[in-house]
Amino acid sequence: MNNINNKNMKVPEGWKRVRLGEVVTENSKSPFKVEEADNEGRYPFFTSGEEILKHSKFLIDDENIFISTGGTAYVKYYNGKSSYSADTYSLKSKINTLYLYHFIYRKLNHITLRYFIGSGLEHLQKQDFKNSFEVIFPIDPNEQQKIAEILETVDRAIEKTDKIIEKYKRIKQGLMHDLLKKGIDENGKIRSEKTHKFKNSPLGRIPEEWEVVRLGEVIEIFDNKRIPLDGEYRSTIKGDIPYCGATGVIDFINDFIFDGEYVLIAEDGGKFQQFEKTAYIMNVKFWANNHVHIVRGKSNLCNLFMMYFINFKDISYYISGSTREKLNQQLLKSIPIPLPPLPEQQRIAEILSQIDNTIEKEEAYKQKLDRIKKGLMEDLLTGRVRVNKLIKEE
Repeated sequence: MNNINNKNMKVPEGWKRVRLGEVVTENSKSPFKVEEADNEGRYPFFTSGEEILKHSKFLIDDENIFISTGGTAYVKYYNGKSSYSADTYSLKSKINTLYLYHFIYRKLNHITLRYFIGSGLEHLQKQDFKNSFEVIFPIDPNEQQKIAEILETVDRAIEKTDKIIEKYKRIKQGLMHDLLKKGIDENGKIRSEKTHKFKNSPLGRIPEEWEVVRLGEVIEIFDNKRIPLDGEYRSTIKGDIPYCGATGVIDFINDFIFDGEYVLIAEDGGKFQQFEKTAYIMNVKFWANNHVHIVRGKSNLCNLFMMYFINFKDISYYISGSTREKLNQQLLKSIPIPLPPLPEQQRIAEILSQIDNTIEKEEAYKQKLDRIKKGLMEDLLTGRVRVNKLIKEE
């Protein structure tokens, strides 16, 4: 057990170190069963520490911290009427609840390693957690609140960015459905059967100008050039050239096999459902292992259009293997693909690329916010950086 009075573990002036049990009380009400949640109620229902269901009844009506008790640590803060299941530890804080939530959140990896024990599914050892997990905090409630406010500001920005990303992903899916089934005419309008001519095809109704071909008819395949490299060897040739696998870039080395624009399609170890990243494009020098097909469109097929269609289509029908799913080369070549005129393929690819660029920018911004939050937690929750000046200015 950790010694909270260890003189070598200094706390800032005006701060205090205690065991968790000294600053929390457990909710004594019996939790609801998961199967009781109807998901049609109005109150958040926390299970495994996460708000994933709704309940028509509530157990709590104030600020609480919810922690998962099985598997790995997961923590959530909620203020209001809510309920929880037996696999969730519900705690009420005696200090600023948001401050304590952020403090526990910062220590999740430590909590998982130290306080989750068991031969099968590991479980949170509640008493050990309460009696030995250390919390440090400023004694002044105003300082606790200011730290919590700063971290909450970043959390709200992250949450807002997440919603923006999800919004653009939904827009992209809608556009893929329209553009890859109906296309876009020379005036930039998505076609409709009310305004344009359509015809029957193996892929359903398609514009009259389109064809349907097998993928093998319109691509070149370069799988024979792939060379897998194990991790131990890759560690000896580190560099800045991407080493690609089924789901994307997995390493960087100092040599390459391919140079130019190629579409990489998962062979095994990838995802093959609709809207999954089954395929991705590389337009730089790169190396590839044998878990990804390396293809390129012939003169009548735009690489980007091909990539978007493969990611739009559910190709699980073409997957073989009972233990490890695999899209072998023969089945890859048999996949039917619509073939609009090349200029239209390029227009479709350009529109989808624009929204992809927007999503990538938002994801990069979220990563920046995550780094900012991590740095702020390291500074503020340890007292390394004090907020006293901000409080005085207010």
